Amino acid sequence: MPGRYADVGITTTTVPDGAGGVREVRHLRRRPLPDPRNLPVLALHPVAGDDRMDLIAARYLGDPTAFWLVSDANGALDPDELIGPENEGTLLVVPVPGV
Repeated sequence: MPGRYADVGITTTTVPDGAGGVREVRHLRRRPLPDPRNLPVLALHPVAGDDRMDLIAARYLGDPTAFWLVSDANGALDPDELIGPENEGTLLVVPVPGV
């Protein structure tokens, strides 16, 4: 499974160096988020009060570091906003990986 930044390009920006000059800094371009409506659904996960995003990703996707796929599929920039007692009972979309 590719990482979330696999297809993101690198760019260079000029910033002040703190000593009156400038320096170039290489960084990743902004990663565009996919439209959640266009992602194929692998499963719908009912949130329990003690859920963790890494455990949800491990259960359905086989990789705890793939939590970002679940976040993207649910339109969340912060994965923690999808879980917790206040979200108990809501359904999380788990997308088909690699699509």
